[in-house]
Amino acid sequence: MTQTLHVRINSSSDRSDLEDTLAALDADESVDPKPSTLSVADLETFGRIFRSTNLELLEAIADHEPESIRELARIVDRHPPEVTDNVTELADYGLVDLEENGRAKRPVVWYNEIDVDIPIGQHSPDVAPA
Repeated sequence: MTQTLHVRINSSSDRSDLEDTLAALDADESVDPKPSTLSVADLETFGRIFRSTNLELLEAIADHEPESIRELARIVDRHPPEVTDNVTELADYGLVDLEENGRAKRPVVWYNEIDVDIPIGQHSPDVAPA
């Protein structure tokens, strides 16, 4: 089953998903524990988050399901401190979950597809109206 993370570039802080979730919780309704949409402020931030080294890590996590960040570093043939920094950044944005696994942290992704919405022209958040 395909689980898709939707990424959109949106400079305004759209909190409607959060407000809907809070309203559902107040009404004792069940809610999806994982948001399916990630809003990124601008193209520069998007480029930093989804740079090739981070995409390589996401693919390795999905394909190999490493038991620790150290194991992930071996898989991608990189130094563990660098991988730790990248995985922490990905976790800060909600792209990776870090599960306790003894003394180690196991990186996990809940999605197997990323769908990106990049506005261009007048609708681009990086373009100020004239």
